[in-house]
Amino acid sequence: MLSTASRIAVRPAVKPLSHGVQARNMATLKEIQLRLKSVQNIEKITKSMKMIASTKVNKAQRGMDAARAFGAASNALFESAETKAADNGKTLVVASSSDRGLCGGIHSSVSKATRRVLEGLPEAQLVVLGDKPKAQLQRVAKERIALSFNQIGKDVPTFAEASSIADVIKREGIEFDSVKIVYNQFKSVIAYEADTIPAYSEEVFKNSPNFAVYEIEDDVLANLQEFTFANSLYWAMVEGYASEMCAKRAAMENATNNAGDMITKLTMTYNRGRQAVITNELIDIITGASAL
Repeated sequence: MLSTASRIAVRPAVKPLSHGVQARNMATLKEIQLRLKSVQNIEKITKSMKMIASTKVNKAQRGMDAARAFGAASNALFESAETKAADNGKTLVVASSSDRGLCGGIHSSVSKATRRVLEGLPEAQLVVLGDKPKAQLQRVAKERIALSFNQIGKDVPTFAEASSIADVIKREGIEFDSVKIVYNQFKSVIAYEADTIPAYSEEVFKNSPNFAVYEIEDDVLANLQEFTFANSLYWAMVEGYASEMCAKRAAMENATNNAGDMITKLTMTYNRGRQAVITNELIDIITGASAL
C-alpha cells in the first residue's frame, strides 16, 4: 500500500480559475464604474438645467403676456385700416429663433416653416435671428439671406432689442412692402406651432383704405411704421423664447429620466459582475484549501 505521504503526492491537483479571467472581469467592472459615474454626472447637469429652464419658463410667460397685448394692438390696427400689400410688392421674411440648442425641435420648426414661406415667395429676402436657424437655412437659401443676428435668446427679449433689430434692417437699406415674421407660437407648456406675424412698410400704411382718409404727417407715419415693425418682432421673439424654454425643460426632463434608467441598469450590471468576481474568488479559495 502507498503511504500517506505518497497518496498526498499523487493526488490530482484541481486547476484554479484562470487569473486572466478574473483580471478581465475586474477591468470590465472598472469600465462600468467609470461609465456609471459619467452618467451620474450627466444626470446632475440635466437636472440642474431642467430647474433653470423651469424658472425661466415662469419669467418668459409673464413677458409673453405683455408682448401679446402689444401685438394684438398692432394686429387690430392693421385690420381696422385694412392694411394689405400689393400682390407684386416686395416681401421680407424674418426667421425668429435663437442661438442655443438642447431644446428639441424648436429651431427646426422655424426653419421648416421659413422654407415653406420662401417657396411661395421666390423673390423674397431673408433676415435670420439666431445662429441655429441660420445654420439650417444656409443649406437651402444662403443667397437669399440679407442679414443675420446672433446673441439671441440669452434672456427674455425686450422691446429695446426688437427696436435695435428693426433699426439695423432699415439702416442696411433692405426694402420691403410687407414682412412675414416666422416664429414659434406658444400653445402650452408642452406644445408650440410655427406661425407668422405681419408687418408693413410706411408706403403700404399710407395707402391703406381706412388710413388714407386721415391727414397724418410723414414723420408721425414713419414713427408708427417703425413702432409696429419693432412691436411685431418683439411679440415673435418673446413667444419664441417662451416656447424654447418649455421645450428645453421637457428635453432636460426626458434626459434626466433616461439617465436615471441607465444608472439603474448599469448599477445592476455592476452588482452582478462584482458578485461574480467575489463568487469566483471564493471558489478559488475553497478549491485551493481542499487541495491541501
